[in-house]
Amino acid sequence: MTEQLDRAAQRLIDAANDGDVDAFLAGFTEDGVVDDWGREFRGADEIRAWSDAEFIGKRVTLTVERVERRGAESVVAAQVGGEGFTGPSHFAFRTDGDRVSRMTIRG
Repeated sequence: MTEQLDRAAQRLIDAANDGDVDAFLAGFTEDGVVDDWGREFRGADEIRAWSDAEFIGKRVTLTVERVERRGAESVVAAQVGGEGFTGPSHFAFRTDGDRVSRMTIRG
């Protein structure tokens, strides 16, 4: 089943596709977490360092193919492009109000 992506998660995807690390970071809660295949990065400083090295810094592009709701999470199937990892991936987003509290990345 395909659902519409919630606004907080959509803002992160848009910021990544725009190469806007500041907007990307602003989309997370203060204690937000990126879980990239089990490696966790918490808070703006750690998420920025990870993103600079492996995500927005690698000119990532995310083409959303499907969105599903799984309990408290929105799960996005996307094709990842750019200068780092490329190929299919899944991004699970948990939100807290209008921001993302956790973004989990898996294959």
